[in-house]
Amino acid sequence: MRGGLPAELLKIMNRNWVIKAPGSEDIIASLARELGIEKPLAQLLAQRGITSFDEAKNFFRPDLANLHDPFLMKDMDLAVQRIEQAIISGEKVLVYGDYDVDGTTAVALVYSFFKNQFKEIDYYIPDRYDEGYGISLKGIDFAAEHEFSLIIALDCGIKAVDKIEYARSKGIEFIICDHHNPGDSIPNAVAVLDSKQKGCNYPFKDLSGCGVGLKLVQAYAIKTGQLAETVYEFLDLVVVSIASDIVPITGENRIMSYFGLKKLNENPCMGLKAIKEVAGIDKKEIDIETIVFKIGPRINAAGRMESGKKSVDLMVCDKHADAGIISQTINSFNLDRRNIDTEITRQAIEMIDTDPVLQERSSTVLYNPEWHKGVIGIVASRLLDHYYKPTVILTLSNGLVTGSARSVNGFDLYQAIESCSDLLVNFGGHKYAAGLTMKVQNLPVFIERFENIVCDTIDPEQLIPVVEIDTELQLKDINDKFFRILKQFRPFGPGNFNPVFISENVVDNGYGRMVGTNGEHLKLTLIQEENPFKVFPAIAFHQGQQFKNINKGNPFDICYQLVENDFRGKVNIQIQISDMKYD
Repeated sequence: MRGGLPAELLKIMNRNWVIKAPGSEDIIASLARELGIEKPLAQLLAQRGITSFDEAKNFFRPDLANLHDPFLMKDMDLAVQRIEQAIISGEKVLVYGDYDVDGTTAVALVYSFFKNQFKEIDYYIPDRYDEGYGISLKGIDFAAEHEFSLIIALDCGIKAVDKIEYARSKGIEFIICDHHNPGDSIPNAVAVLDSKQKGCNYPFKDLSGCGVGLKLVQAYAIKTGQLAETVYEFLDLVVVSIASDIVPITGENRIMSYFGLKKLNENPCMGLKAIKEVAGIDKKEIDIETIVFKIGPRINAAGRMESGKKSVDLMVCDKHADAGIISQTINSFNLDRRNIDTEITRQAIEMIDTDPVLQERSSTVLYNPEWHKGVIGIVASRLLDHYYKPTVILTLSNGLVTGSARSVNGFDLYQAIESCSDLLVNFGGHKYAAGLTMKVQNLPVFIERFENIVCDTIDPEQLIPVVEIDTELQLKDINDKFFRILKQFRPFGPGNFNPVFISENVVDNGYGRMVGTNGEHLKLTLIQEENPFKVFPAIAFHQGQQFKNINKGNPFDICYQLVENDFRGKVNIQIQISDMKYD
């Protein structure tokens, strides 16, 4: 995420290099022999839990036939039965989902699939500021007022025990499709689809909310004898949710991401096609990273700046002209969002850099009642990248202090916030990201207690960023065959990140230079002392200040990823340097 900051706000920090355990030597040797690949590639497979030829085949050749039977999910039969009943009875059905990318893609998917099945169907996205996350009383009241008798809730609802009871009192039933961890009680809905709940034997536990929505329509299609293709046409929406919600791209998610990217690149739905066009990426190959940095933020921007419903309007749109108009609106939301979060980030950095007390703290907790609630999560992430401390960014909303928190690697942020629960109106999240709300008068006490908790429990090593390295690689071993196989590891993402390699004792051959508007990047041509006749082009973003060391001609070590560089139609393998160290 450091690339999200303007160049002048970036700060390069010392980082610890940690090389991952290689895995079993016997398994690595066996994989290398059976697959006919180099040992470093076999080691990458072993580190990803792949131990046999068949597992490697499934990894390299994803197959939609390997998706799990949706009826293995607890309550799936009840959900399909209730939907069939609603169709037969001509009931009004409301598709309800969260305002982020996962929620809006899920709503778009389920609504688009069922819009011709139900006599009356609509969708509802809660307002981020007025209603907050999840199922709201206002949403239920809307459904009651407009005589909806069934709500299909997506990417939310697993903890909405009281809300579901309230809906029942209004004569409204729920089907809940969620992927978050359940609480002590499960809501009394007609069906609860969540593989993380007790008693659910569904084999894969890391679906996105949109992924759960896909399993619902898949089950309905199977029950009613529809072709599988009627379900798979929505995989472009699913891969956008998987990438944006940062769920592991392993198992079923890897299969859906693989085919979802094909759909997104070759024949996306009208709305996603329009987003690609306004983002200027319609002529480029879309990968997971492109979704995270180009598509996801635009879909999210509608919910941050106005209403997430606008994103659903776009993704269910079937007219090119309408899609163009809505996508332009959403793109303008994203520009506004970017300007606002950049300005707030500047203000936050200035607050810290002009206050020695804040600089000495082990945590970052900042409050400004004027900051925009919709972007403080982004600001928290950027400050985490900048200072690498547990970070809480707070603003004022509806008379309460509300905020987003992000954590460093290994530190349990949720537990630290839970230790302050007596000061909070509510909070939620997980180890590395959380949201919280409190009364204004509790803010000073919270700031001090949170800082004390971090000081008492964090390991100083956790305050140093870590670069995780997969394996050592000699530059001479990088060739077309090696890179061709490495590309088959894609799609990259959580659980299967683009591998990071280390090579020692490299030097620039003398043609290295600073590039970029202000010389903020480095463009190098590297050789390794053991093989000085093989040269490799390299790029090091935001490391221009390292040039004085490189220009001396002394050897240094690099950790990096291998990427494909396409410059004016000429494609070559390029080393993208993450970090470098000198003796």
